This record gives sequence, C-alpha cells and structure tokens, in this order.
Amino acid sequence: MSADPKPVAKSETPTVHQPFVPEGVTMSEFTVRAVVIGLVLTIILGAANAYLGLRAGVTVAATYPAAVVGMAILRIFRGSILEENICRTAGTIGESVAAGAIFTLPAFVIAKAWPSFGFGDAYWKSTALMMVGSIVGVLFISLVRRVMVEDRELPFPESVAAAEIHKAGRRGAEAVKFLFYNIAIGGVAYILGKFNLYALEHRFTNIPIGTLGASRVRLDATDAAKSTGVGGFTSFSAPEISPAYLGVGFIIGPRLASLNFSGGVLAWGLLVPLLVYFLGPHIKDVFPAGTQTTNWDQMSNAIWRFIVRPIAVGGMLVGAGYTLFRMRKSLAAGLGRSIAEARGGAAVAAGAGRTEQYMSSKVVLGLIGVMFALMIGLYVYFSGDIVAGLVAATVMLVVGFFFATVSGSLVGMIGSTNNPISGITLSTLLIAALLMVSLGFTGPGGVAVVLGVAAVVCVSSAVAGELLQDFKVGYILGGTPRTIQVVELIAVVVASLLLYFPLMLLHEGNIRQGGTGFGDPALAAPQAGLMAMLAQGIVGGDMAWPLVVVGMALGIAMIMLQVRSPMLVAVGMYLPFQTTFAIFLGGIFRWIADRMAERRGLNDAQKARVENAGVLTASGLIAGEGLMGLAWAGLQFKPEWILNFHNESYWWGLPVLASLALIMILLPQKNAGDPSEPAPPAAMM
Repeated sequence: MSADPKPVAKSETPTVHQPFVPEGVTMSEFTVRAVVIGLVLTIILGAANAYLGLRAGVTVAATYPAAVVGMAILRIFRGSILEENICRTAGTIGESVAAGAIFTLPAFVIAKAWPSFGFGDAYWKSTALMMVGSIVGVLFISLVRRVMVEDRELPFPESVAAAEIHKAGRRGAEAVKFLFYNIAIGGVAYILGKFNLYALEHRFTNIPIGTLGASRVRLDATDAAKSTGVGGFTSFSAPEISPAYLGVGFIIGPRLASLNFSGGVLAWGLLVPLLVYFLGPHIKDVFPAGTQTTNWDQMSNAIWRFIVRPIAVGGMLVGAGYTLFRMRKSLAAGLGRSIAEARGGAAVAAGAGRTEQYMSSKVVLGLIGVMFALMIGLYVYFSGDIVAGLVAATVMLVVGFFFATVSGSLVGMIGSTNNPISGITLSTLLIAALLMVSLGFTGPGGVAVVLGVAAVVCVSSAVAGELLQDFKVGYILGGTPRTIQVVELIAVVVASLLLYFPLMLLHEGNIRQGGTGFGDPALAAPQAGLMAMLAQGIVGGDMAWPLVVVGMALGIAMIMLQVRSPMLVAVGMYLPFQTTFAIFLGGIFRWIADRMAERRGLNDAQKARVENAGVLTASGLIAGEGLMGLAWAGLQFKPEWILNFHNESYWWGLPVLASLALIMILLPQKNAGDPSEPAPPAAMM
C-alpha cells in the first residue's frame, strides 16, 4: 500500500474477479463429513502447535497441512472442492487458538496470578478466555471482510498457496506434479535439517565492533581525558534453510520481502552493533562464558530481545495506527455497509449469489454485544472490582477490533506464519497495564486483569488473521462467506473447549519429570514469560518506557520518509534475523525468475503459466515443511538417540539451499508452453 499510489490510466480498468467455481455452478459445500474431518484436524493441529510453541516459541501454519490432509480424505468420498475448502477452514483455526493460548495462558502461572494450572484452578478460566477471544475475533473480522479480501494491494501469499493446493487436484497431472513433488522436496529438506544431518541455522559470532579495551569515544573536543571506553563483539545469523520461508518470500515478491528484511538489517546491522559498541565494556561481566571470557553472542541476543524488540513494539504501535489511517476510507465504507445492513435487516444478503452471502451484520453486532457483557463479568471476577472490569472490557473491545483489523492486514501482506501476534499482544498489554495502574490496581489482581485483556486480544487477533486468510481462499475458490463464518464459529468453540488439556498435560508432565512446568527450560514458553515479566513490571512500576517511545519516534520518522509500510519494517526488527533473511532470499529468487522470463522474451500467456507454476512450486515447499513440522512434533516423544545424527554443520545445508533456489527459479520456466496457447487464469490475485 504505497503512500503515493500510481494513478490508474483510463485503459487500466480493474478486471472483474472470477472465482474458480463459477457463481452459477451448484455443488456440495457445508456437509457433516467436511465439518467433522475439519474439527478433528483442528484439535490435532492445535495440540501439535501448542507443543511446538511452548517448547520453541514458534507455531507451524496449519493451512497447508489441513488443506492437503482434508483434500486427501475427502477425495475418498468424492467430495467437492468447496467441501475441501470448508474442511480446511475448520481444520486451521485450532492453530490460531493454540497460538493465542500459549502466548498468554502460561503467563498467569508464571506471574503467580493463578495458584496452579490444575483443572479446578484453570480450566474454566482458560476456556472462557480462549472462547471469548476467538468468537470476537471471528465477529470483528466479519465486519471488514469484504473491504480487506477485495483489496488488490494485499497479496495474501498463504491464501493463494492454499487455494492452489485445492485447485491443483482439479487441473490434472501437470499441476499436481508441481505441487506434490515440491511438497515432498520441502518436507525432505526440512526434516533432514531437523535430524541434524545439517544445521538449519547458523550464527556468525564474535564480530568485532571497535577494539575492546582500546577504542574510546571522546566527549569533549579539547579535553582528551573526557572520553569513555567502548568496543565489543556482536553476531548475526545466516538465512534459515527453510523451504517455507523461501516459499513465502517467493509468493510475496521482492518488494515486500525487501521491506520486511530492511527491519532485520536495521536491528542487526545498526542498533545491536551500536549498542554493543557503547555498552560492551560496561556489561560484559553480566554474560560470562568462562573464567576469562564473555559470551558476546548471548549479550547481543539479549540486547536485541530486551532493547531492540521494545523499540520495534513502539514502531509497530505507530505502524498499526498508520495502517488503519491509510485504510480509513475503505474501513469506514465497510463498517458503514455493515451498520446499514444491520438497520435494514438481512434483505441485502438474502437475494445475493453464493459468493455474496454472508452473516447479517445485525447478527454480528448483536453477538459482539453479548461477548462484551460476558467480558465485563469475566474481568470483574479477575479484578474483584466493577469499574476495573468495565474499563478492561471496553479496552478489549476497542483495542481488540483495532488489532484484529491490523492482524488481518498483516496476514494479507506476509501470511499468518509470520504474523507477529506476540508483538500485537505486547502492545495490548502495555495499554491495559497503563490503564490498570492509572486506576490504582496492583498486585496479583491487577496482573490478572492485564493478562486477561492481553489473552483475549491475542486469541482474537490470531483467529481474525486466520479467518481473513480463509475468507480470501473462499473468495478465490468461490465459497460461501456465510458458511465459512458459521464453520469458524463452530470450530473455535470446539477448540476452546479442548485445547486446555494438551497444555495441562505438558505442564503437569514436565513437573512430574522434575521440572517446574511453564517456564522450565524444557517448556520455556518464551512469549508467555515475556508477557508475565512485562505485566509484573508495568503494574509494579518497572518498565522501560523510553524504549517504546523511541520506537514510536522511529515509526513517525518512517512515515515522514514515505516508507511504504512502517509496520512491515518494525515487524522485520521484531522477527529473528534468520527468518527475515530467508524470506528476503525467496523474494530475490522470485525477482531472478521474473527477469529470466523477460529476457527469454515470453509473451503474457507464457509469463502467466510460469507464474502459476512458480506459485505452485512455492506452495508445495511451504506445505511440505508444514507437514513435516507437525511430524517432527510427534517425534519429540521418541528417544533422543533416534533424533540426533550429530552433524550440525550449516555448510552442509548450503547445497540444499542452492538446490531449492534452482527448483524455484528454473522449474517454473519449463512450464512456459507454446506462445500460441491461450493464457491461463493468473495464480496471484
């Protein structure tokens, strides 16, 4: 979404969207078998992602596994493509509910706001937070669905990939080849790294920034004695050998991938080295690696985590506001249509075609009102005060809608895999904590209310982003929006009722093995630990607000410099460098492929076929890693010797990276076809 959009020439009239299943075609969609299979998948995928998130702080996007598995099962029953879409829609949402849950629910235990995570102490509280958050997430994004799904500035990379998975089975052997061959390639490339046949990541450490003990900075032009010692060592990461990240970068293209990567360069190329240079001599003793040495890698990572990331959060706050400001006319139009429909009943949708049928805005707004009343009761219980409960529920309603919309926008730009839900939750936590402190609420009750608001917004934002992604897939395929809404509501209720149990089993199992449960090194729950620390710090009056303010100033500066998306830059600062680097490489591979097609003199029809094949190739790589990521979660319960082959050299993985690059660049070129053949439908919307 450029700040200065290019004017559209008179001859450049927008093309009318044509769904894969035409409006006039009738086929089965909302069936019991599709919903049941999807609900089973949502619990399985949600539980697996809860395990991964608590262990490593990351989750695996469930869109592709749900699409592939659901498609394979429904083919046995000769299900339609719209049934497959409903099955995938129901199957994906558990991952989003799980992501919101693992980022926040363990924080109640870590911060000692709850006495335990046992069934009696935590089940109904956890379920209530997940259910309220997920339902309002569905309702919030339903109000702006049309505006955002039809926004041509949002590429929706993972939605396009998921739609291509469904389409591939309907196109014949050629499309299936590009998809499923690359599912196998992506899965094998990922799992070989997880089995330590090579390292998926590599850090370059002890990179000198000045000379420790010799470098000095003068603070007076005439008095040399007024100087301070500086210098130290920093580190940065090579790109992660991730078929999924490369595929995402390929789909979103070089412009967005570069913008995202610029945030990583800003963090690890400027801020971390600068801070190490000035702070190194003064804090090196905090990170001892031995009796005479300093763990500089740990120091630089700590500086990024606890100084640069809060700056990024400030940038994300400004970027979020700027994103909504630029969308103000479209959002106002969408909300206006919703309010007008609510006043006039459901007559508008009643006579519409299949792809225009959506849940009445009157129903959506009414359900939001019910959820608001439930939130008031929930927060009054947490705080023991009616005013605090009312304020907290109001904050959740306003901030929740704000960030649900932002989450949807981010998913449209970079996909749900890289949607920085934890950053959104941190922003919410800051706002809620400030209000609670201003009202005079401290101690465990105040912390519980702050975490309660953060938990609902976290789940809401995760679900909203995933649902918008599902809406976009339905838009591409020709599904019924109202059916997607209903299926999502069913799925989030089921997921909320059941996802407490895998969390409880992991927590209690760790304790029985001698650990401490949530927060133990074997069950680190890093995001939840950070939430607990911030909630306790703010409510207790110990919070580094200057860092957040600096980040907000940085965001304002980027707006003044007319940066296309300050939010995306701040996200790049917040995400690990190896992640943004890998996405950037995928964007570069796309740029090379596009230039190669131009140099070959391909016509528009041939370029469209190459583009489709490229999207299918990238989609297969993403789906392959997604499937193997879930398989890896299951293998964690096996003995350690089965998993570790003790070869952790990153350099052995470079041929794999090079092979993935050649596949993504060269394989689609072979699908250009004859210049006389008609152009196929473009894969990118």
